[in-house]
Amino acid sequence: MSAGARIVVVGDVITDVVAVLAGPLATGSDTAAEIRFSGGGQAANTAAWIAAQAVPVTLVGAVGDDEAGRDRVAELTRAGVDCAVGRHEGYPTGTVVVLTHDGERTMVSQRGANLRLTAGHVDRALTAAPDAGHLHLSAYTLLDAASRGAGLRALAAARERGLTTSVDAASAAPLRRVGAAAFLTWVRDVDLLLVNADEATVLAGGLDPAAQARALSATAHRVVVKRGAAGAIWVDRGGPVVGSPARRVPVADVTGAGDAFAAGLLTAWLAGAAPEAALARAGDLGALAVSTVGARPAP
Repeated sequence: MSAGARIVVVGDVITDVVAVLAGPLATGSDTAAEIRFSGGGQAANTAAWIAAQAVPVTLVGAVGDDEAGRDRVAELTRAGVDCAVGRHEGYPTGTVVVLTHDGERTMVSQRGANLRLTAGHVDRALTAAPDAGHLHLSAYTLLDAASRGAGLRALAAARERGLTTSVDAASAAPLRRVGAAAFLTWVRDVDLLLVNADEATVLAGGLDPAAQARALSATAHRVVVKRGAAGAIWVDRGGPVVGSPARRVPVADVTGAGDAFAAGLLTAWLAGAAPEAALARAGDLGALAVSTVGARPAP
């Protein structure tokens, strides 16, 4: 990708309700927590972290015609993201309740208006971004039948325009529901596939991480497996395994860490960085994300 080229990110815009639990969840009773409302959504978070690296970025998504949707678009615009975000009357802006404790998180999701994203909207957004050099797709768009057409069109339209492509596999549970074979067909020949350890196991079976990455490189030209505190690995199709350790930082909230990691990886790689340097930059942003509560860069 040429220097200064725009990254187009396609996927969900969400309101996060983050509850940092003081202890294990007391099912059927009360658990003390620090609770905050903030902007979220894998695609929106990644776009915000890309903008924080001073790289031009457009977010393509959908919100409700409601106060939450207006707030989400306004805060992304303030963060430097160009928003090609449609508003849909009668559908709520998506919301996720995030329960986080001891470095783990559990999410309860309502995708809401995100399900209204269409192939036509994606095409119009790409036409309006002639300086785009890369398209990054959050797989949440593919994992629900209502928005799948938009996700598939995003990848196809990017290839037609000569853009490089990347996909973040998003979440293990919905990957299991759609099945590995279907998902790998949808993302075949993307330039870069990002998966975490659980997603890698769903898609490649119970192999060691390097073997999982090699197996997935039959589908994607490059695969990055995010392993949390164990670091990350990068495999080019037919190439060696490149590993990178994780930075050790106090963990406040892991929400959005993978999105920050993706932003660091993409901005470095698309600027010409070697895998080692791209992984290091991704790790730096991921560490910054987990050290603060919330999914976005600090203002």
